[in-house]
Amino acid sequence: MATVMVKPSGSPGPGRSRAQDIDRHVGARMRERRIMLGLTQQQMAELIGVTYQQAHKYEKGINRVAAGRLYHIAQALGVDVSYFFEGLNSDKAFKATPQQRMLLELARNFIGIPARKHQEAICSLARALSDPDQ
Repeated sequence: MATVMVKPSGSPGPGRSRAQDIDRHVGARMRERRIMLGLTQQQMAELIGVTYQQAHKYEKGINRVAAGRLYHIAQALGVDVSYFFEGLNSDKAFKATPQQRMLLELARNFIGIPARKHQEAICSLARALSDPDQ
C-alpha cells in the first residue's frame, strides 16, 4: 500500500507560491512609474495587453513578470528594462526627497488639468522660470 503525503495548505511548495522580494520590487517600480505618468491601473493594463487584475498582480508582486512582458512594459512606460531593477541591491528602503514628492504631486495635478491649453500654459511657465537667459 502506497503512502500519500499531504502537505498543509499554508506552506509553500517547490516552485514559488509566495511572492519573492524581486517580484515585489519590480512591481513597485512598475507602479511608481505608472503613477508618475498619471495612468490608472486600467489604462496600464490596456497599454500592456493584460487584464486589470493581471496588472494589479504584477504591481503587488503576486505574479512574476516574464522577460518579454517586462520588455513590453518598459516600452509602454518609456523606460529601459533596467529601470525596474534600480535600487534592488540597496540595503535601505527608498525614501523620496521633498523635491521628488513635489514632482510627483505636480505630475498628478498636471494630468488632472482637463484643458490642454492650460497644460501648455503650465509648460510654458515652467520653461520660462527655468531659463536664466530670459
